[in-house]
Order: sequence, then structure tokens, then C-alpha cells
Amino acid sequence: MDTPAVSIENLDKYLDGKQILFDINLSIRAGEAFGFLWPNGAGKTTTMKVILGLIRPDSGSVKIFGDPSLSNKTKEKIGFMPENTYLYKYLTGREFLRFNGKFFQIPDDELDEKIEEILHKVGLDSAADKLLWKYSKGMLQRIGLGQAIINTPSIVFLDEPMSGLDPIGRKMVKDLILELKSKGTTVFFNTHILSDVESICDAFAIIHQWHLVANDLVKNLQKPLEEYFIEKIHENTEGEFEIV
Repeated sequence: MDTPAVSIENLDKYLDGKQILFDINLSIRAGEAFGFLWPNGAGKTTTMKVILGLIRPDSGSVKIFGDPSLSNKTKEKIGFMPENTYLYKYLTGREFLRFNGKFFQIPDDELDEKIEEILHKVGLDSAADKLLWKYSKGMLQRIGLGQAIINTPSIVFLDEPMSGLDPIGRKMVKDLILELKSKGTTVFFNTHILSDVESICDAFAIIHQWHLVANDLVKNLQKPLEEYFIEKIHENTEGEFEIV
């Protein structure tokens, strides 16, 4: 059996004495697009931080490509775009991408070529030499996505990548995610836009009040995802939670 891109087993997390993740179990196949769905305050950001090693679980295990220690070799395979992208406002878009590319010791000639390719993919060719503080929210989202793929990652984590984008920007990001998937890149993204999951993802999970309440393939849905999502939230808002 192929090694999953992400494997989470029996994950629990406490914060200030309160349990905020309960027995999370997920297996994400390499090369698939995976949508992580949530209502507000569900625990999705905490889950992503644990996966990326930014915070430690209290029990359970997380593996990325079979590596439980998140070694530097594994980190080199990861791209990440946080929900709130804090950027160096006095760098230009091109300088920002070069700054991030240097972390991966990409040769200068290769990096220059990659930067131009990414600027084109995210629609920022004409804004490449503009300072980031002059970028709109949507432009910042797109340059943030660009830095997440500067190292040609094997897996990329995107926290609400469509937030703040106009329809053209949304289409551009969706096309880029589909392109990444077509090349074998695993894409894990948090979102509350259900139509994006239906049109992009192979699999999805729903987290609600710190419990995983659904985990399935998109093709297995027997009803619209919106209807399914609301049903699962209602089922699991009162009484005991059941892992699906």
C-alpha cells in the first residue's frame, strides 16, 4: 500500500486545561486534493498547526509521507500559506518570492525562472515590482500562494486560499490547485466554501466543535455537499459525537 501523504491517528490536544481536539483520525492519499471543512470555532486551524509541527499534540501521532518527526528532509517537501499572510511590506512581489526561494537553496538561475513562472500563474506579472504594502488583499493572497509553491512542494497546505479574491482570482487559484494535483502534488486546504470542495477535491472531512464528524470521498456524496454539511453539523451539535 502506498504511504499516505498525511496520516493522523488518535490525535488529542489540550489548551489551558481544556481539550480542543478529540481523537482525530485522518488519512490523506498522496496526489489528492483534500478539503477540510468547518463552521467557526471548530478546531481547523489547530489541526493544521499540529500537522505542520507548529504545536505539539498531547496524544496521538502525525506523519507526513511516513515521517513522524517532521525532519528537515520532509519539511523541504512542504508548502504552506497561512490564513493571515503577514508579509514584508517593503519588499516587492518579486523580491518576496526570491527571499522565500533562498530558504530552499534554489540556484539563482533556476530561482529567477521559477519566480517569473509563479508571477504569471498567480496573475501578478504587472505588479511584480510593486511594494507589497501597495497590494490589495486579493493580491496579497495570490503572492502568498506563490510563496507556498516556490519550492515545488510534494504537499501544500492552504488555509482559506480563496479568501478575499474576486471571481477572476478565485478561478485562477482553482486552476492552479487543479494543475498542482495533475502533477501529483497533494493539496490540503481549509475552506468554508463548499462549492470549491465539490469542484476541486477528491476527498473531504468536516470538523465541528473539535470532533471529526465526517470523512469521505466527494464521489460518494448522494446529495449536494451543502445539504450534507448542514445535516452533519445538526446531527453532531447536541448529544454525543460520533466519528464517521
